[in-house]
Amino acid sequence: MNPPAGNSTPDWLRQRAQSTPERVALISADGSLTFRELDQAVDEMTSELAVMGVKAGGVVAVLSWNSAPFVAVVHAAARLGAVLLPLNARLSADELGWQIKDAGAAFLLHDEANTMVAEGLAAVAGRPLKLLGLGSPFEGLRMSGVRAVSDSSMTARRQRTERRFDLSEVQTILYTSGTTGRAKGAMLTYGNHLWSAVGSALNLGVQTDDRWLACLPLFHAGGLSILHRSVIYGIGCVLHESFEPARVNKAIDEDGVTIVSVVALMLEQMLDERGENPYPASLRCVLLGGGPAPRPLLERCAALGVPVVQTYGLTETASQATTLAPEEALSKLGSAGKPLFGTEVRVLRDDGAEAGPEEPGEIVVRGPAVTVGYLGQPKATSRALRGGWLHTGDIGYLDAEGYLYVLDRRDDLIISGGENVYPAEVEAALQSHPAVAEAGVIGVADERWGQAPLAVVVARKGVVVSDEELLSFCRERLAGYKTPKRIVLAEALARTAAGKLMRGELRQRYG
Repeated sequence: MNPPAGNSTPDWLRQRAQSTPERVALISADGSLTFRELDQAVDEMTSELAVMGVKAGGVVAVLSWNSAPFVAVVHAAARLGAVLLPLNARLSADELGWQIKDAGAAFLLHDEANTMVAEGLAAVAGRPLKLLGLGSPFEGLRMSGVRAVSDSSMTARRQRTERRFDLSEVQTILYTSGTTGRAKGAMLTYGNHLWSAVGSALNLGVQTDDRWLACLPLFHAGGLSILHRSVIYGIGCVLHESFEPARVNKAIDEDGVTIVSVVALMLEQMLDERGENPYPASLRCVLLGGGPAPRPLLERCAALGVPVVQTYGLTETASQATTLAPEEALSKLGSAGKPLFGTEVRVLRDDGAEAGPEEPGEIVVRGPAVTVGYLGQPKATSRALRGGWLHTGDIGYLDAEGYLYVLDRRDDLIISGGENVYPAEVEAALQSHPAVAEAGVIGVADERWGQAPLAVVVARKGVVVSDEELLSFCRERLAGYKTPKRIVLAEALARTAAGKLMRGELRQRYG
């Protein structure tokens, strides 16, 4: 039985294909698809999954880099009422196997690049696992580990699955990075994704000729959310398999990209690759997430006229929670903006009282885009969701006008001699040095101060810089307790697939 109409919506892609069938929906390495063609490709994928045994309520895991088949799977799983489990293709087999087992997935869809890993996971997952190799939507599907496509599946392809989306139903399980122990599976409903899309549209606006570039991984909330917004808004998604600065710049110039989502390091690399060549006026928004952005980068963008819009979001909020309005990008440089429509944000002191203007505290979020909880972890859910508010573990402050400024993760805070040191602030100071490409800061034990900052720095290619020069540079710009006790020069910094700095690895190596 379908849920009551007041609590559900029509299938998003199906309705979009009926409303604007000939608009371009997807541009990828496989070619271009209109919404009508994408809807047809999803119908075929839906039928194949049904023949494979996927049913409503079942969990379908996907191990793939960005691709058109991945896009088809997202919509096909929803069409069947199955729960989607996007897997981070950069994780180890042990981590992937644990997530598959924890989520109860019985099906694993994979691209060709991950075939060997997928076949190995069938043993590691500790449960029966059916595998499906993903081919191009233009070429149909090829099966692996199941059976060849049968006559019954060809008949099923001609059947259109019609289903309404219950907004309270879980659509996606996304595992968050675990600071301690195993990662947690955040359950995101259809309502979470819909409200996230609506809030973003009311902030950034939607134009019929918009094209949103997805070069963030689709297995992260920031990438996945672009697929939902493309369909809900009726705009094209330009999909890249991975991030390549030159290719992104070329897509902005030649593929009509008007919006792009990146993190700070990606944007820095785009600017370095582009040089003095200005971006076209058609690029109206560079949505910048993934943590606090270095102020020197924002100032560089302002000087070049790059339309950067900072945002703050989490897996648990289905992407954005706050976003700076485009017209305020310069007047509120460094701010992540105000809450999206329907979302509320507060900053709390340690005693739970609301912090005053510009007083740092923990950022808490409430609204219809916030997760319903963590899969199978009632204690973690009750710790994170208290009184209807999601306690993020992030530190920030609100100014007198209600604009949010994100400082750092609570777990990353360094307390040196009783003073709070925010690693992001120290990193920003280091990254303002012309010789520095990247910087990561952690706290290390100190006999006198309890903790002291240690910085790991990557120099720009072809540039030589000493730790003493950088220490002297910091002393001129930071308070004594914020200045690193030691600076280590390294070849590279470990980052997640979404471009976030992996401080845990820095602590293991240098702490």
